Amino acid sequence: MSTSRDVIHWILTSPLDHLDDAQCRHAKRCLLDLLGVAAGATDTALAEHARRYVRVQHAGDRPLLFSSSTASATGVALHGAWLIDALDAHDGQVLTKGHAGVAILPGLLALPEIEQVIGRAFLGLLAMGYEIATRAGIALHASSPDYHTSGAWNALGVAAVTARLKGLAPAQLEHALGIAEFYGPRSQMMRCIDHPTMLKDGSGWGAQAGVAATLLAEDGFTGAPAVTLCAEQHAAVWGDLGRRDYLSEQYFKAYPVCRWAQPAVEAVLAIPAAERQVDNIERIEITTFHEARRLHTIAPTTTEQAQYSLPWSVACALDRGTIDVAAISRDLGDDALVALSRRVTITECDDYNARFPAERWASVTLYLRDGRRIQSPAMEARGNPHNPLSDDEISAKFQALASPVLGHRANKIEHVIGDLEQRPVGDLLALLSPPTTGDAI
Repeated sequence: MSTSRDVIHWILTSPLDHLDDAQCRHAKRCLLDLLGVAAGATDTALAEHARRYVRVQHAGDRPLLFSSSTASATGVALHGAWLIDALDAHDGQVLTKGHAGVAILPGLLALPEIEQVIGRAFLGLLAMGYEIATRAGIALHASSPDYHTSGAWNALGVAAVTARLKGLAPAQLEHALGIAEFYGPRSQMMRCIDHPTMLKDGSGWGAQAGVAATLLAEDGFTGAPAVTLCAEQHAAVWGDLGRRDYLSEQYFKAYPVCRWAQPAVEAVLAIPAAERQVDNIERIEITTFHEARRLHTIAPTTTEQAQYSLPWSVACALDRGTIDVAAISRDLGDDALVALSRRVTITECDDYNARFPAERWASVTLYLRDGRRIQSPAMEARGNPHNPLSDDEISAKFQALASPVLGHRANKIEHVIGDLEQRPVGDLLALLSPPTTGDAI
């Protein structure tokens, strides 16, 4: 497959129940992880802004994810992707340097047609979105000199699955993909790295653009051809569509901070606990790749700054042995953590730079007050396909994020997802709204 016509044919005709057992398992891991992150993010300031904005500016009758409020289809997509993006703990893919599922899932939940889909087909749609979005992201990064946020390319994945869900004709889908690519937010990711704010990874706008593109194309609105699909230079990216499984190449995060900070966290934790006693540490030297060095905030005052801070992530790992939601939200300003993060210095390494983005590495040297130096091994973040988080770890992460918000409903969601391929998707949708209590979530 090397042309947009072939890709469009694949999107519209591939059986949605074609996933084998391994692919179903991975799709369910992605689904569980995304919903856990969404639940865990419901009390963030960004989530409140998102709810308030879409209720007013995107009024409609579609239920918002983990909220008793409603909005239009575009509002549901925008809110859901903003919600997941509010907590930097969702899955991603190294070659795209970004995230697909954060937009694909909210895009699917936005349309009423999803209520008629069976569970296995829902997983098939989710997997299809990952395949299209990931390839679009790889193609964009191969042809553009700037590093764009995920919304620039996951919009195409959303347009693909929502067009399939609504039964668009090939010509309509071609326009939808072109509209999504044209209107997808080509925002500069490193601006948000250097100045962490609620802008995050652009996926809210990507999800909204993808749904809007499908609705516009259905109504006859036309769009220019999607360059990431039809340009000859991208033929190889699409040539193995249906054979290479990008769904299984997604990574999962062990901690709710930028992926680029996590190799340093693992390097710190690889040092024996007896050798990393905080009171005996004079300085922490992180050696990593250039992009991770840009995660420079020392004393974050917002959760966005904390999620994009390598010094803060390392300080939390040293002090607590992990990074949880409290560390990047309620515990900001903790004097001990601030003092520890001020002891962090960051340098970059040519070897680590050369391995990025396919590989992300870091090592740590602890300079102790007694004059000793403790060197960690070079480490990658856990959760890649070659060093995966176990099913038990994915489950524990989900419960840690979702149970404080959803109570016993978290167990029900996990149980339903466990055999979703054998269920109507309505069993899951019924658990995603309304919230347990009030409109706080």
